[in-house]
Amino acid sequence: MTALSFTKMHGAGNDFVVLDAIRQTVVLSPDMIRRIADRHVGVGCDQLLLVERPTRADADFRYRIFNADGGEVAQCGNGARCFARFVHHYGLTSAREIRVETASGIIVPRLEDGGQVTVNMGAPRFAPAEVPFVADAEASQYALDVEGRVWTVSVLSMGNPHTVLFVDAVEDAPVTSLGAILESHPRFPQRVNVGFAQVVDAHHLRLRVFERGAGETLSCGTGACAAVVAGIRSGYVTSPVKVSTRGGVLQIAWGGNADDPVWLTGPTAISFEGVLPVTLLEAHES
Repeated sequence: MTALSFTKMHGAGNDFVVLDAIRQTVVLSPDMIRRIADRHVGVGCDQLLLVERPTRADADFRYRIFNADGGEVAQCGNGARCFARFVHHYGLTSAREIRVETASGIIVPRLEDGGQVTVNMGAPRFAPAEVPFVADAEASQYALDVEGRVWTVSVLSMGNPHTVLFVDAVEDAPVTSLGAILESHPRFPQRVNVGFAQVVDAHHLRLRVFERGAGETLSCGTGACAAVVAGIRSGYVTSPVKVSTRGGVLQIAWGGNADDPVWLTGPTAISFEGVLPVTLLEAHES
């Protein structure tokens, strides 16, 4: 094991450790990822991102995402925007628009002026089997029983599973308590990201998200996309929609048809660079 160079980045407060696996050899275990993500003994992050060479001819890069608990997931919207900023900033490409291979398909981020990045996140998926979600039939909203109380939720996939609850005030919502319960609800066999959305007006939502494997984050790109899609389907908002999170503002646009892609735009920033020491990577849990 050798020391690894890394970059700490964030997109609207959703923070990442980014590793270039093209110019250096990166071999990670779930235990290593948990130590790196630990905010007390490691660098600290919501997710760890790997930049790799593509495995298919129609992509420029491959993008892999690992939650703070060490588990690999298929998609992360804020991470995709930071990915695009990373490969351009470090000279891996000069293109402002790239095609990126993910576990859920190809995404196409575009670098805008001022550090903003726009990503075509693809079309949302609503069929329960594609989320996945246990239900007899597809619906725009579902009744979900949680410890004897029924909550009305929207369920969809943005390349990863999401459920969205619309609340009167996000600051009063039981994000950590109910979010943790819903994340592992038996009707979500691969767990789920839980969004709590407040309608401000027809073009503005406030949002908090409890992410699977990470807990509440300051921002969640796919969560913002899911909340807007759910809001449009329920008649609460109209595209385009500004989504205010605790970490910053994201802009979401969706045409409203099942095959229409969701467009996510928001800020990116490089926080600092560093080296992961061998002692961190080879440490053993007591």
